[in-house]
Amino acid sequence: MPGSDRKDVGAHPRRAGTTLLITIDRPRARNSVNAEVAALLASALDELEADPELRAGVLTGAEGDFSAGMDLKAALRGESPDIPGRGFGGVTEADRTKPLIAAVEGWAMGGGFELALACDLIVTAEDAHFGLPEVKRGLIAAGGGAIRLPRRIPYHLAMEMLLTGEPVSGDRAGELGLANRVVPAGQALPEALLLAERLAANTPLALAAVKAVARAADGAAEADAFAAQRTVMSELMATADVREGMTAFAERRAPRWTGK
Repeated sequence: MPGSDRKDVGAHPRRAGTTLLITIDRPRARNSVNAEVAALLASALDELEADPELRAGVLTGAEGDFSAGMDLKAALRGESPDIPGRGFGGVTEADRTKPLIAAVEGWAMGGGFELALACDLIVTAEDAHFGLPEVKRGLIAAGGGAIRLPRRIPYHLAMEMLLTGEPVSGDRAGELGLANRVVPAGQALPEALLLAERLAANTPLALAAVKAVARAADGAAEADAFAAQRTVMSELMATADVREGMTAFAERRAPRWTGK
């Protein structure tokens, strides 16, 4: 759409089969997050969680950028991009059972990078940029960046990004293990949707169980992590989908999941 006629609409969800595509749609503001965008993102995640036909979500930005993070102009007006109990953009502290994939083109800076870090998988264009420049504005990456980044990549490399505020390319993000896929420019969204389709072939109950175990194990002692896993597995083994998976394997056919 021509830039002079376009109105930024905040963020919107669109269904693509069993995937909910969530697009931050403020390209003139580099898809930065204000209070309206945060509320819309939280609403989209609610839709993803509530609809049993949806298996995964893909989060992306409109027209070439993922997100520049917090809308500083809106913040100066007193707007908050945080939602109580859900964190920055309604995403970074949200309790989700379904996988969320970030499809990153262009800039994922500050809170934008933190949105990607909150996702379960990341697909990035090779020429994208990831950075946490908050220290350059007298702030810290408080939307999960200072917590999650040192857990995802070697400590000293994470601290370099956090303390200098300098970005890394999509290629470098792949080398560091931050991204699941590194693709040519313009291909992050198609690749992320293909990845979501692969997830959708599995029962949603198992996907939720994987997320629950991984979350319980994060920072926990090994014995506590196994105890949490036993609880999750006990609930999972009692489901019809587990029996269906085993039966389908024995009968050499594709499983027919019910989510029960």
